[in-house]
Amino acid sequence: MEITKLFFITYFAALLGVLPPGLVNMSVAKTCVHRGMRNGVLVAIGASVVVMLQAFFAVLLARYIFSNEAVRNTLFRTGIVIFGILAVYFFIKAKKNKVKDVKIPKHSGRRSFWKGVFVATINVLPLPYFCAISAALNITSKGQAGILEVGLFVLAAAAGTFTSLYVYVVGFNRIQHEPRNFAKYSNYFMAGLMIILVLITLFRM
Repeated sequence: MEITKLFFITYFAALLGVLPPGLVNMSVAKTCVHRGMRNGVLVAIGASVVVMLQAFFAVLLARYIFSNEAVRNTLFRTGIVIFGILAVYFFIKAKKNKVKDVKIPKHSGRRSFWKGVFVATINVLPLPYFCAISAALNITSKGQAGILEVGLFVLAAAAGTFTSLYVYVVGFNRIQHEPRNFAKYSNYFMAGLMIILVLITLFRM
């Protein structure tokens, strides 16, 4: 496949895949509202770094995963457990949540970056998603041309993910002066989102 076409197909696939509300982008949104735009961007960067690794392993595992139903279902079961635990966590947090003024800390950049890394790491659903994309594009890691394709695929996946997350940063940065209402309902939203992801994963199994 032509290199330019491969890059843009992967870029837009990653962008559209992350754009709907999900665990990572809502974590970026919450960080942006509670800790400011800079920390929201750092969460997005941390998540994008993990996406690079997920995309790389997706290329290597694509054929194996899609030819092995047990491995595919294991990934989905892992996702169900993780999303179920997170649903309970956010629901409990929402119940305990006290609406209060939000103060934006000045020195929390490193913590925000690693938050992005952690949230993206426990979000296992992008792995089969990128596996499907790489399989559809027939990307192989064999030979110099194959290595170049893998490199561009990884970069495009990260770039598309970051672009989508940055949309959330910009959008939610505008309600930074009204964080109280967002803080009141965001944890309930996250709990509901985790339940929806559990149902989607069960359906995909």
